[in-house]
Amino acid sequence: MIIWKPNYKPYPILLPSEPFDVFGAVINVTQIIILVVTAVTLGGLMYLVNKTKLGRAMRATAENPRVAGLMGVRPDMVISATFIIGAALAALAGVMYAANYGSVQHTMGFLPGLKAFTAAVFGGIGNLPGAMVGGVLLGLIESLGAGYIGKFTGGVLGSHYSDIFAFIVLILILTLRPQGLLGERVADRA
Repeated sequence: MIIWKPNYKPYPILLPSEPFDVFGAVINVTQIIILVVTAVTLGGLMYLVNKTKLGRAMRATAENPRVAGLMGVRPDMVISATFIIGAALAALAGVMYAANYGSVQHTMGFLPGLKAFTAAVFGGIGNLPGAMVGGVLLGLIESLGAGYIGKFTGGVLGSHYSDIFAFIVLILILTLRPQGLLGERVADRA
């Protein structure tokens, strides 16, 4: 923000942006590429976490760093690798978000980050397929909620209140089912 100021900056759109109809949904090439990249990234992340040595070390460190250290895992290295992977995924998400909307700004990731946290809680913390299901359901809830509010208010309030549904879902999930939809109940430690 200090260098480029808080104004929106244009992001170059390199792909054709004319929309086309797919089974009644209007979509463009950029959005299709975003869906494909997201699916491939999720598959790669699930493979990394569930099938590799680093993934096993990540799961062990998340469970108990001291015991993982006794088993030969270097928790500091695993935590650093996890942060590097997270930063790379955040950068990829930022590029896809900017490519979809055609502009960048210093706070552009704040609301999507809150919604990603809500999707993770909704699906179950620590459960990658649950986070994906939570994100899809959250998007559907927001779209349907905004559509119905817009329908009942003559189109005036629908888009303005679409973000509130994410936080209503977060409050409901945290009060009614804190482990999320696909999360497992965990016994309290003594």
